[in-house]
Amino acid sequence: MTNRQIVVAELPKGELTQDHFKLTEAEMPSPAEGEVLLRVILMSIDAANRSWMQGATYRAAVNAGDPMPTYAICEVVETNSPKLAAGDIVAAEATWSDYVTMPAHKVQKLPKVPTLSNLMSVFGIAGKTAYHGLMSVGQPQPGETVLVSAAAGSVGGYVGQIAKSIGCRVVGIAGGPEKCDWVVKELGFDACIDYRADGLFKALRAACPDGVDVYFDNVGGVILETALNLMNERGRVVCCGAISQYQSTTPTGPRNLPGAIVVKRLRMEGFIVMDWAHNDAKAIRAMQGMMERGQLKVTEDIVDGLENAPAALIGLLNGDNKGKRMVRVSADPQ
Repeated sequence: MTNRQIVVAELPKGELTQDHFKLTEAEMPSPAEGEVLLRVILMSIDAANRSWMQGATYRAAVNAGDPMPTYAICEVVETNSPKLAAGDIVAAEATWSDYVTMPAHKVQKLPKVPTLSNLMSVFGIAGKTAYHGLMSVGQPQPGETVLVSAAAGSVGGYVGQIAKSIGCRVVGIAGGPEKCDWVVKELGFDACIDYRADGLFKALRAACPDGVDVYFDNVGGVILETALNLMNERGRVVCCGAISQYQSTTPTGPRNLPGAIVVKRLRMEGFIVMDWAHNDAKAIRAMQGMMERGQLKVTEDIVDGLENAPAALIGLLNGDNKGKRMVRVSADPQ
């Protein structure tokens, strides 16, 4: 029996294409003492995958020949550790593969839930990133205006809904009128501005007549620069990602630093979701409550088939997803 893997054929110097990946077959891995053999069920597809191909970030760089790393939900198939049993559902830092082996202490046993994919979306990285970034870093107050870029994406959609649930005015930024309409009608944002249309600053100023108190930034570049010009004094800028820069060979902006921060006394802070892991239980309880009250819609974008992972990532970078994108590699055993 062999194990399919998708490896990085070569590192991209510009826009990511299918040619940068290669589907290969390797020997079936076998768990050593203290390890487990995992069958990959769902793989997270994130803009961060692309940033890892540019060099070391909060994790080691991805090199040519490496299987593409990913956060995944897996089933324990074989175990050489008393910590886990066959059939357990776990979260792991895996790769784009059918099977992986991991030290048992590096995987996290997951609870049983009615819908397994929710552990990747609302109760997983996407939901926890949104909650921790907004509530712990942005610290919004009822009545404030919260601006969110990539509002139709896996994190931005939850950010806006959480902000609405505590009484904020929420304005999104997304690509194209169809997406903007979806963000308002389906996710309940007060307004959503198409960044591809002309007059971004004027449109945002009209949508945020009282200025912006919290800006949740997923894109960087020109949109971050524009948002800084709309911030109120003592506003907070939550830096979650910079998707506009990952494909570019000539990164742009913002050009109004540090001036805007100094003049407006802004606080600008980056974060990684793992920084706030000690508050994960609190985040999940809060989002469960919002779901029960009808304040939080779960948005998922599931692509079937390991072989389709490269296209799923390329599409996400081009903005064709709505909600949390993931790839289903194998069937849910539950």
